[in-house]
Amino acid sequence: MAKKKKSEGSGLMSSAGLMRYFDADDTAIKLDPKAVIAFSVAVGAGIMAMNFYYGLWP
Repeated sequence: MAKKKKSEGSGLMSSAGLMRYFDADDTAIKLDPKAVIAFSVAVGAGIMAMNFYYGLWP
């Protein structure tokens, strides 16, 4: 019987020039979700404060 080749690596095989997306994540900016929420709340509060300051508050 012929021996089977061991598959090298794990995950999806890249074929036809497609990249494996879990390998491309090395250069991504990683942010904590709590920081994103805090920044969004701060921007919203700033917009509401400017609306109140300039008389646009209902």
